[in-house]
Amino acid sequence: MRNVIPLLAVAVLSALFTSGCAGPEEKLGRGLNNTFEIVRMGEMRRTVEQTAIFDSPGAGYTTGVIRGFDRTMTRTGLGLFEVATFPVPPYGPRLTKYLSPDPVYPSSFKPGLPASALFDTDTYTGFSGGTIAPWIPGNRFSVFDN
Repeated sequence: MRNVIPLLAVAVLSALFTSGCAGPEEKLGRGLNNTFEIVRMGEMRRTVEQTAIFDSPGAGYTTGVIRGFDRTMTRTGLGLFEVATFPVPPYGPRLTKYLSPDPVYPSSFKPGLPASALFDTDTYTGFSGGTIAPWIPGNRFSVFDN
């Protein structure tokens, strides 16, 4: 029995190191996204908006809030579960019939970078769109030509 334990440990470690990390990495990232759903409140906002649109405006603030709270807690619990079990297969998303694997946003919201000087393009270097060398007559070279 004493000889089997080191062999078993070597077998488990070799299986872990040769299996790759794409599955566990994806599961951990998805779990962290879902864990912070309680802070982001995307499910709550989306569910209130969708309930107000499809059921009635008054139901958005009664039924939608309850349904949104339920979905937020489910997504947060699922995230905690995925973070705790990320090295263990299976690595695919769970509860896909009830929740989408990716974080959701209200339909009226488009995620992106905030409008700030930190994220804006620099107009002094010529990479903000438009022509590259406007002082040359007949210039047709443009950055981000659509």
